Amino acid sequence: MRAAIHGRTIAESQDIVECKGYQYFPRSAVRLDWLEKAEKTPDDRACPHGVQFYDVVVDGTRHPRAAWSYEAPRPEMKDVGGRFGFWQDVEVS
Repeated sequence: MRAAIHGRTIAESQDIVECKGYQYFPRSAVRLDWLEKAEKTPDDRACPHGVQFYDVVVDGTRHPRAAWSYEAPRPEMKDVGGRFGFWQDVEVS
């Protein structure tokens, strides 16, 4: 699978975990240099899985909160811990 924005590949891997309709990529498959931690909102802090959102910044264009990772997932989400999900402007195919 591939996660891309405007034709630029952010992540690519066959090692995908699907959970609740989203595909999660392993950290090693993600262009971490294109991710910048987003400030946590009250909803983020209330998330029981320790969510951290990231802005995706490609070619000088910022795509706010287009990626996320669970830093402390509860048992029902343990398979996606440390992986990255994408949405909004990011196309996953």
